[in-house]
Amino acid sequence: MRLRALLDTDALGLRLLGGEDELDRTVRGVMTTDLRDPSRYLSGGELVLTGLAWRRGPADSEPFVRILAGAGVAALAAGEAELGDVPEDMVRACAKHRLPLFAVNERVAFATITEHVVRQVSGERAGDLAAVVDRHRRLMTSGPAGGGPDAVLDLLGSDLDLRAWVLSPTGRRIAGPHGPGRDLPAETRTELAAAHLAAVRGGRRGPHRTAVGGSTYSLFPVRGTRGAGGGGREGALAQWVLAVAADAGEWPEERLDLLRGVTQLIAVERDRRDSARTVRRRLAHEVLELVRSGAVPTEIAARLRVAAPVLLPGLTAAPHWQVVVAKVDWRGEPDDAGRTPGTGDGGASVQSLLEEILVDPRTAGTEPSDRIAVTYAGDEAVALVPLPAVAADGAPVDGTAGGELAADVLLRTVREPLSAGLGDEGRLTLGVSATVHSAEGLRGALEEARHARRVAAARPGRVSAAGHQELASHVLLLPFVPDDVRRAFTARLLDPLREYDQRHRADLIATLEAFLDSDGSWTRCAARLHLHVNTLRYRVGRIEQLTGRDLSRLEDKLDFFLALRMS
Repeated sequence: MRLRALLDTDALGLRLLGGEDELDRTVRGVMTTDLRDPSRYLSGGELVLTGLAWRRGPADSEPFVRILAGAGVAALAAGEAELGDVPEDMVRACAKHRLPLFAVNERVAFATITEHVVRQVSGERAGDLAAVVDRHRRLMTSGPAGGGPDAVLDLLGSDLDLRAWVLSPTGRRIAGPHGPGRDLPAETRTELAAAHLAAVRGGRRGPHRTAVGGSTYSLFPVRGTRGAGGGGREGALAQWVLAVAADAGEWPEERLDLLRGVTQLIAVERDRRDSARTVRRRLAHEVLELVRSGAVPTEIAARLRVAAPVLLPGLTAAPHWQVVVAKVDWRGEPDDAGRTPGTGDGGASVQSLLEEILVDPRTAGTEPSDRIAVTYAGDEAVALVPLPAVAADGAPVDGTAGGELAADVLLRTVREPLSAGLGDEGRLTLGVSATVHSAEGLRGALEEARHARRVAAARPGRVSAAGHQELASHVLLLPFVPDDVRRAFTARLLDPLREYDQRHRADLIATLEAFLDSDGSWTRCAARLHLHVNTLRYRVGRIEQLTGRDLSRLEDKLDFFLALRMS
């Protein structure tokens, strides 16, 4: 389509600010961004929509416009909701680089423009496939006839014979075929999510092709138009992906454009889902501010009473609460604004990621998130998680499903795909509090979750989590032992045993571990190792001889136990 056709559509709310001589340019796509440098996501010919959130001052406009012009975009459309009128420095920069500039009326959503351009461009390029795109668009609109992403993917199957799924960054199925012989196994979904995040981290433009379980899949990024799942390393971690069971390597450009158009329509659906989360985010923010400011428990309790029916509709009894804290740390050089990667909008990006993490992986669809209320403070995201009150017999008072979040369960769900997205440059750490039963305990739960996250941060691995149970044991102390002290302590106790094992294949280390796990019981340990008790006594005696310790003494048992844990 031509740029001038956009001005002929009153519903788009566009006003030309410059570039009248360039209106015959061809628009081949649309992209929404608030990144200072979106060049890695541009291929040329796009109408770029921006809310100007990246702009800090007049000097920022020229570099931004220069990047767009260098990437060959068709035009720039700037929203008036953030700053009112489009700044004059932006108008001058676009005139300098001969880039057509439109102002977008604040009453018009970027999603409206996106849908219009996708429909027009796909219609012109795909010819007889235009009807498919139009049907997709109609199904994505609100109202009783709307079918959401599942209906779009059903049409891909019926009209184009393509099986496709929308997956979250943790591999949860958001939309797509399911049922016997149609759904993707959980392991496959996890591998696809990991492959997608790894490809995005590597800066490759989609679709990304990968082989899993003997089948080839093409992965199309679903980039949110407003923050979540957008560009940059932080936003990419929360990105959805359209996984198509086909090799797109030989597809004509028309079909690729059609699939990219479908991802943009799904991105609109995600934006609607994120808009629905606004109330829950605000509630979490208000509660967190009250807790942080030292408000009296009665004031916090009043706010929780407002939050409870929003987070758990139909609830009649006051819920219990847990707190989850998450943070992503990046390594890298500061950008041109002096910010280290991951420290700019890191909290907002981790907020979107934590919302994805906390959705039950067994659920499907775009709206299984009623229990999620996440906000952020600085570069930490904080989730307020309500749990149904439990009666004496262990059943939820309201008959509502739900249970306490456990750090190890969260870790198993997210470690593989998110590790691929973090690579060697980033680390995700999570802390989970115990359940509290009233507003009085919420401040302690927040501190407990933050401390648990710091314990997780002291551990190795790209993704790490710790729960409240670990704050009441020796596990709390071990991560904070300096590395040189740790090495010296374990070497003094265990190196003699390791050297002996290497020379004689005596299994003294394994014997020591089994002896301590059996609480020093000779009979239980011998049965566990399938040894005669006399053989076990000989081995323990050898351990004591080599180390100068006495395994009948509690202090020496404790030292060996800690050395094994730290080694």
